[in-house]
Amino acid sequence: MAFFSIIIPLYNKENFIENTIQSVLSQTFQDFEIIIVNDGSTDKSEEKVLQFKDDRIRYFSKKNEGVSQTRNFGLTESNADFVAFLDADDYWYPHFLETMHHYCTFFPKQKVFACAIEIETSKKTFPAQYSIRKTGDFEFVNYFRASNKESVILTSAAVFRKSIFKKTGIFDPEIKSGQDTDLWIRIGIIYPILFIWKILVRYIHDENSLSKNASLMHSKMDFSKFEELEKTNPDLKYFLDLNRFSLAVKSKLTHNENQFNYYYNGINLKKLSFKKRFLLSLPSSLLQILIGLKLKLAEIGLGSSVFK
Repeated sequence: MAFFSIIIPLYNKENFIENTIQSVLSQTFQDFEIIIVNDGSTDKSEEKVLQFKDDRIRYFSKKNEGVSQTRNFGLTESNADFVAFLDADDYWYPHFLETMHHYCTFFPKQKVFACAIEIETSKKTFPAQYSIRKTGDFEFVNYFRASNKESVILTSAAVFRKSIFKKTGIFDPEIKSGQDTDLWIRIGIIYPILFIWKILVRYIHDENSLSKNASLMHSKMDFSKFEELEKTNPDLKYFLDLNRFSLAVKSKLTHNENQFNYYYNGINLKKLSFKKRFLLSLPSSLLQILIGLKLKLAEIGLGSSVFK
């Protein structure tokens, strides 16, 4: 049995999937299986995958059901005790699995491992910014306190002991955008994260990705499942309010007043920074201009996205 099961959900990534697969095959640690699940791609993604001839690659093709169902399918097919998800347009640096294997074996009771990333935009590549004080090569962190800037768990930059999903559940297929954050919250409620400072993953920032699609705002997470718990967990409450702020801003930009009010009314404004409170008070036309400028600055690494 392989040490790692690597699950790659694939949907219309013909321009990226070859580099992604090659980044796995080029790892310095080679004890893995690759599970590629084609979620009904309509481009040449399948043709690109089938060019690879490696017995460790297991390829599945199914009708389009969304990334949650696709990742969950990959989980059911996985055989290893440790699972990693890799998006079809991201890639790993050669020592990703070797580093993860080191920490998985050195800390056998630890369940969740993550590493730092760098972000590639159309303008520049730069390291992500984290709300963690660095004390060594790695830290044991509370997910919510550690994710006030960039999330310490990125889908393509983490390894999970597969057994945790029996407690946390898996990806929620009802959430079309933000389903990864929903699962990280459920994980963070139960498990500490071992965060490795070494940059081992490059995340490709795609402005056309599902998470940027305004038409999916109605199917984003609503946080209602965490309402009772956040009353007694201030770290969770603040983390959720940062996400409510993000979604309230996006709701205002799409002129969805009811959705804006839903997210806005759930925020403890006393804990929110003046800048964020100011942005929430602006008319959508001015907000659009300011956020457009902020996003352009974020693309070249000058500050994080306003939505973080």
